[in-house]
Amino acid sequence: MPTHESDALAIGTLRFLAVDMVEAAASGHPGAPLGLAPLAHLIWTRQLRFDPADPAWPDRDRFVLSCGHASALLYGLLHLAGYDLPVAELERFRQLGSRTPGHPEHGHTPGVETTTGPLGQGLATAVGMAMAARMLGGRFDRPGRPLFGHRVWVVASDGDLMEGISAEAASLAGHHRLGNLKVFWDDNRISIDGATDLAFSEDVGARFAAQGWRILRVDDGNDLTALERALDEAAAETQRPVLVAVRTHIGYGSPRQDSAAVHGTPLGAEAARATREALGWPAEPRFLVPDAARAPYREAASRGAAEHAAWRERLAGLAGEEVAAVAELERRLAGRLPDGWQEALPDFSAADPAIATRAASGKVLNALAARLPELVGGSADLSESNSTLIKGEEPFSPERPAGRYVHFGVREHAMGAIANGLALSGALRPFVGTFLIFSDYMRPAIRLAALMGQPVVYVFTHDSIFLGEDGPTHQPIGQLPALRAIPGLVTLRPADACETVQAWRLAAGRRDGPTALVLSRQKLPVLAETAERARQGVARGGYVLWESAPGTPDLILLATGSEVALALDAGRQLAAGDRRVRVVSLPSFELFAAQEAAWRDAVLPPACRRRLAIEAASPFGWHRWVGAEGEVVALDGFGASAPAEDLAAHFGFTVEAVVERALRLAPAP
Repeated sequence: MPTHESDALAIGTLRFLAVDMVEAAASGHPGAPLGLAPLAHLIWTRQLRFDPADPAWPDRDRFVLSCGHASALLYGLLHLAGYDLPVAELERFRQLGSRTPGHPEHGHTPGVETTTGPLGQGLATAVGMAMAARMLGGRFDRPGRPLFGHRVWVVASDGDLMEGISAEAASLAGHHRLGNLKVFWDDNRISIDGATDLAFSEDVGARFAAQGWRILRVDDGNDLTALERALDEAAAETQRPVLVAVRTHIGYGSPRQDSAAVHGTPLGAEAARATREALGWPAEPRFLVPDAARAPYREAASRGAAEHAAWRERLAGLAGEEVAAVAELERRLAGRLPDGWQEALPDFSAADPAIATRAASGKVLNALAARLPELVGGSADLSESNSTLIKGEEPFSPERPAGRYVHFGVREHAMGAIANGLALSGALRPFVGTFLIFSDYMRPAIRLAALMGQPVVYVFTHDSIFLGEDGPTHQPIGQLPALRAIPGLVTLRPADACETVQAWRLAAGRRDGPTALVLSRQKLPVLAETAERARQGVARGGYVLWESAPGTPDLILLATGSEVALALDAGRQLAAGDRRVRVVSLPSFELFAAQEAAWRDAVLPPACRRRLAIEAASPFGWHRWVGAEGEVVALDGFGASAPAEDLAAHFGFTVEAVVERALRLAPAP
């Protein structure tokens, strides 16, 4: 075990690597690393199980720096621990193309478990990681052969705990008694505006205790003995999540210690020199890493490698007894879906009765769940409304850790981030459900899923004004264009049950990012045209659904979702007037934009400039497809409370209204 003398050298190294990174970049956050270095050092060298030779070892402990602005501290830890992050990368902190961006990015820097920065997201994602460990342990652990006993260690700031998402996530973690979750609160009592008591005076410990957490406290964040004791107590707790309040001093040792001025501004040459003197660190060279400072990390990495090897032995032993279970785990970890999974997808035809796409989605989800054991998820207290229940599946709970269905409660903010934590396990494919209007609540987590390329599926139902009497508070208008604006997110608004099947096919098969399924509350007819063409057409994001005659059309009607059937009816009526009319279903802007120009031009011939798009949402974004001369039947304001058919007439989503608009755009020849 390292001595406190070697600890002191390693802690000094972490502190001044951070100072040097921020000074070299002339930007960054030196305050938190100066105060948190002792705690972070002891987590990594006393408790964290890691193996830098294999950063993706499935049963490694996870370390989440929820206060991602302290990234310089994490990069120093990763460097000392032996990850592929040389000093040269630390010297390029916050520079274009470096592996040391201003906030940690999963998949960009070796050893970074999740992308953090927006406060509270890291803590909530960590709850998902802890749930994933429980789920996977419930499925694959055997007596004497645990495969998923890892813990999740989180460092969170005052700001993380102010954010509402942390309260939602902590509540669910306490409810599920996630004893594998350990959160260390950096109680430095300073935020950007000044002292936290400007806006934050609650009893944080009492709040977490009321949510079912065990509360510990360390009164001095530089007291290594007290910190070790708290770490040991936290590690020993298995029945409850743990919050450890650690009293630290932001900017410790600097002239600006305990002030907001040290939060997000470089110390400057003079203050950096004074800090070195105060803490007994050499003035030169910069980026100093004494070999002795690496010793505690080499020892910790050696222990981790031994535990990794023991884990592989347990896996090999299990393979000899339960070939199918081990094959399933290895398949999941490799990101492969089981052979023949697509055979489970249901078929719909025009002979079937009308069905809401949310209901069709529920049928597809249940069919897939029977073939994809990695499919887990739930809804924010809208299971029936979202059609997300997996029939016959036990819900996840402390007594049933292998349960695949999660009742998130009314916690959309946390649900989105928890889904990211589940996906980051690499062995689970999460889905989550709520009304489309509430996608705004989980938007930051959706954005991070896209940034990290995590295959989360969002089931967003009640997708338009046609949900009816609940009124404009629940009728989404701007949500569709807002989702389409997120890079890496594929948004699909299927026209009917056939397109819904194909949308799920795409979502389930994706490995490189999240997918949003935007689904109707109201019943929609199953279209004969989609039954014939949807498989290829949805995969390409847009396709010719129907045309009155071959060749370049005189008029193109474009639509998504429930408005596709409306476009078909209007198109047929217009074609009776001697026009060459084409109807295009455009379920995904992103997929259509990714197609080769030849496909896009075949669907939307440049020679046809008379184009009318129909969508019961904001028109924002549609002019990319209708062009300068085209028009959009859409909504420029909010909806209203009334039956759906009355709303259709009021807002112009009827065959008659669309035909009239089309005739103005493309008068009779």
